Amino acid sequence: MNMRGKWAEGIMPRNLIWIVKDRLAVCERPGGYGPQHRKVRRIEELIWIRRNDFKRVISIIPAEHNLHNYEEFDIDYVHRPIAIGDHLHEVLGVLYVDLNKLIAHGERLLMHHEDVGDDIAGTMAGYLVWNGFVDTPHKAITVIERMINRVIGSHGREIVSAAMELPSPEELTPEEDEESTMEDESLKFQESSNFEEIATE
Repeated sequence: MNMRGKWAEGIMPRNLIWIVKDRLAVCERPGGYGPQHRKVRRIEELIWIRRNDFKRVISIIPAEHNLHNYEEFDIDYVHRPIAIGDHLHEVLGVLYVDLNKLIAHGERLLMHHEDVGDDIAGTMAGYLVWNGFVDTPHKAITVIERMINRVIGSHGREIVSAAMELPSPEELTPEEDEESTMEDESLKFQESSNFEEIATE
């Protein structure tokens, strides 16, 4: 699509927050969610995503909302639907390995659910503790709560608990990818602003 005028730069998706500095951010579903969803806003936000060098969008919404729109804008995407149930552990394991591999390869990623709520927060807190960026679920939850400026509820905490039951990154990562993933500097979550201060409180 060729856009001009006020749409040329696009607009940043709402509630965009960096989890791993310059590598992994989260946001609200581009265009909004539910009755608030607007086509014009979605177009402007997809333009912004593309112009700001995000290599890939990762949707963790159970439904396939927006996926065809990413194709229209030539934005690569991954769909990893997160939902409490029998397949949660499997999906989290695949998602977390995906994140480590893509970040290690230098990709700039944007993950979204409908809103920046328990699904995003629980998934990201689980990711931090699974990777060993923090040493306890409590610290992971505290870090993410500060980042998103909201309390993680029981739904999000259930996702964190599921993440704690996963095999380690070394066990889940294919052998050929393990060395490059573990050595990559971009996976150092401590680079994110104020992380050390939050994690040690």
